[in-house]
Amino acid sequence: MNAPTPRIAIIGAGVGGLTCARVLQRHGIPVTVYDLDASPSARDQGGTLDMHPGTGQHALYAAGLLDDFLALARPEGQQMRMVSADGRIVFDGIPPDADTAEGNPEIDRGQLRNLLLDSLKPGAVRWAHKLTRIEPVGDDVHRLHFADGATTDADLVIGADGAWSTVRRQLTDATPLYTGVTFVETGFNDVDTRHPRLAALTAAGTMMALHNQQGFVAQRNSGGHIRVYVAMRTDEDWHQQAGLDLTNAAAVQSALLDRFTGWSDHLLGFITDTDTGYLNRPLYALPVPHTWTHTPGLTLLGDAAHLMSPFSGMGANLAMLDGADLAQALIDNATIDQAVTAYEKILLPRSVEAAEGAAEAIDDAFNPDGAAQVLAHMTQHH
Repeated sequence: MNAPTPRIAIIGAGVGGLTCARVLQRHGIPVTVYDLDASPSARDQGGTLDMHPGTGQHALYAAGLLDDFLALARPEGQQMRMVSADGRIVFDGIPPDADTAEGNPEIDRGQLRNLLLDSLKPGAVRWAHKLTRIEPVGDDVHRLHFADGATTDADLVIGADGAWSTVRRQLTDATPLYTGVTFVETGFNDVDTRHPRLAALTAAGTMMALHNQQGFVAQRNSGGHIRVYVAMRTDEDWHQQAGLDLTNAAAVQSALLDRFTGWSDHLLGFITDTDTGYLNRPLYALPVPHTWTHTPGLTLLGDAAHLMSPFSGMGANLAMLDGADLAQALIDNATIDQAVTAYEKILLPRSVEAAEGAAEAIDDAFNPDGAAQVLAHMTQHH
């Protein structure tokens, strides 16, 4: 871009926003990231991610971090296992390209985020900055108002602020809709010693058990941890309908066991033996297609642009590719508006295609024949 140096603000220090910041900094373009969390460790960052060659790994290459990523990643984490409701292993496979450059090695989201954070210049991320509103002040400049009363002006505001994006409200009236599926998250520590049966069932990667529009998704994380999602096609307010207090772990456990009556005791251990308690996570997605009218000085990436179900396996990969592509557009184009226009021409059709696939995947998994459909998909791709 031509002088003067633009004021670029990224809202949200997730992997997409941080990738954008890193690529810009590598090319000498200053950028500030604002995040509502008090510190990098204020919140659990979630489970494991598989990084795909054409998206997440491509973005890491653009960020100059691919070798560092590969040193942390777990190729063995690509193992996929399907288990029936009675506890039988019906599929167990590792992709044929798992140990090649075409594989999708796994990494904990927290490790990936820390890798990106550590690559940025000191002070690039401003913590405890909750964006409350955006005010246009002329000449495509926007004033950012934060919860503590602070303000700053930006020539470009990049909304990397996730599912409930504040920046998105400036561009579109679209809001995330409930997918019909809820995950209840739980976890297990030091699993090979303390939970050997569950560790063996999960193996080195991801284990899925689906039956009658519900099931278990167990993911091996680093450090001897397994993260489990107890999944159900159910009403969004299922717990309220049941008069259930989500802070009462014993009551949640009892309610889940009732829903999984008849399942193998081996699988029910993912409910009964928890080390972390239970966290209710209804799954949301933006309407498909989600597009917006180009507005100078504003744009979106990641979940803010294309929130979709995790059954796509694409969310973090696309967010990072968005960040890298937007940064490259800013590097290559003479003006911010030319850059954002070029970026959105790539982003929007790509997002629609991925979101359509994600919606289809979650519907396939949680319909009455979901187990057979997921098994067929695994067999085809492993």
